[in-house]
Amino acid sequence: MNASTKTIETGWRGSLEGWLDAAYESLTEAGVDSVRVMPLAKKLGLSRTSFYWFFKDREELLAALIERWRLKNTGNLIGQTQCYAETIAEAMLNVFDCWLNRELFDSQLEFAMRSWALQSPDVTEHIRQADIARREALHQMFIRFGYEPVAADVRARTIYLTQIGYISTNTREDVAERMLRIPEYVKIFTGQAPDVREMKRFCARHGYVMDETAR
Repeated sequence: MNASTKTIETGWRGSLEGWLDAAYESLTEAGVDSVRVMPLAKKLGLSRTSFYWFFKDREELLAALIERWRLKNTGNLIGQTQCYAETIAEAMLNVFDCWLNRELFDSQLEFAMRSWALQSPDVTEHIRQADIARREALHQMFIRFGYEPVAADVRARTIYLTQIGYISTNTREDVAERMLRIPEYVKIFTGQAPDVREMKRFCARHGYVMDETAR
């Protein structure tokens, strides 16, 4: 039985989400080789046999981790490209929500998945398909705002590869530093600067008060 069809149980067996969360923590902290039944059982304070109530084997657990990543990172990024926006600058800020809101896009998980892909052709293929789908969503976002196909493609690639570069190099910026750069990123990526109202709405979504003197 597929793990996604099983009833989530609690108590001495734990829960499906509990096992999956523990696997996620191990993957993001120490890589895929650390995602093993016995260490996870020890982490959760559960018996090894309780794992098999929710998952057929380790491979099914790994498949569930891949699906969590696909739904969260690829699904949400594509969704953000399709959010309502009056201007391409506002549309770009909708996408930037992903880079600041971990509930929309988990950069730590993305890094772990790309590291995993170095030793797994199957995961490499999942990454390849995700990259294509995400770039195409960005491409279509530009097309909707009237950009020519080639220009839309180049802009989509520039945006996407820049962010993947941030993730792959494990770049860290504090919120103020990143917020200061965002209007210029929007201008470079789209050719249109966000107006003050758009930036204020964006900053408010992330609990940040914009310093208008810095513009």
